[in-house]
Amino acid sequence: MTEPAGGSGVSRAGLIGISVGVVAAGAAAGVAIERLTVGRATRRRAREELDAAAPFGTLRGRSRTVAAADGTELYVEVDTPDTPDAPDAGGLTVVLCHGYCLNQDSWHFQRAALRGSLRLVCWDQRSHGRSERSRSYLAGEPASIDQLGSDLKAVLDEVVPTGPVVLVGHSMGGMTVMALADQHPELFRERVVGVALIGTTAGDWDTVTLGLPAMGARVWRRLGPGVVRLLGSQVGLVEATRRVGADLAAVLYRRFSFGAKDVDPAVARFAEQLLDSTPIDVVAEFYPAFGVHEKATALATVAGVPALVLAGTRDLLTPAAHSEAIARALPDADLVLLPDAGHLVMLERPDEVNRSLAALLGRAAARAGLRLPRAVQELAGPQ
Repeated sequence: MTEPAGGSGVSRAGLIGISVGVVAAGAAAGVAIERLTVGRATRRRAREELDAAAPFGTLRGRSRTVAAADGTELYVEVDTPDTPDAPDAGGLTVVLCHGYCLNQDSWHFQRAALRGSLRLVCWDQRSHGRSERSRSYLAGEPASIDQLGSDLKAVLDEVVPTGPVVLVGHSMGGMTVMALADQHPELFRERVVGVALIGTTAGDWDTVTLGLPAMGARVWRRLGPGVVRLLGSQVGLVEATRRVGADLAAVLYRRFSFGAKDVDPAVARFAEQLLDSTPIDVVAEFYPAFGVHEKATALATVAGVPALVLAGTRDLLTPAAHSEAIARALPDADLVLLPDAGHLVMLERPDEVNRSLAALLGRAAARAGLRLPRAVQELAGPQ
């Protein structure tokens, strides 16, 4: 297998490119205030201490690779159930699809809550995490959400060829699930027994303001794609200046990841690490795909299965209004809006997300004629 997408020093360039020009004035002010109160060396020591103490990103399963249609090797991990009270638990598989500029470790809390009770499949989307850099993109083809849907089908064919499946997608991962529904509606009639769409959108992404005033949003929509594309072509320059921009990036990460101000510092640091691990040219690779993502019609396929639509009310990247629109197309779905939560809601509010997800799994297991393990039933709480 080739070098993982997140394996080089260049990968730590992170999302500085996507943030340039978005909230520059406000972010710069935040950095200035931070520098007045906490020295850079102190912040660096605090980050090192958090890195050493935090357990995030340590959960691992049985690893394997799956070849996508273009030959790109996708990294997959499988957790198998071990609870004695669930003899038929192996019949239900939960597939976790992560978002843009993240990797499978972004599901840390959900994986910790469910592993041992259900079969879990966690995978890194192409060019992300431990998966190989997209071969078709390197050959000159643009990235697309449809291609990610095809990748998910390849993972299912190789790792979950039979049995009922629950698909869970966050952000770009939710778009991936919608693309699969568009391409293979038969799967949602025959095998998919549950779908969770978390902090995602079915389309109209170009209407997102990123929390900016109307003028700023218009400027970003006009200039943003070009800025991202330019920085994606200047990997060396971005890497050379990443230390200078580290404080600015940290402020932007927090702003666009979380809704509340009292997020656990260890969780905030973990999110920073996840985002920093994405090469700037991968940021540029996928950014144009969101503007052409339109899968509202595919929701008719999803409407036939138990569903959860969940978002934070302070999500600036995929605002809650987009989840409300999805829920209107899925009249039998549970719509959960978590007050004051941001885009990385599964990290910011894991207990509520886990409880809602467990409730969905109960409905999915009932549809498949399976008994939900006691631990998952307890996680869901009284219904």
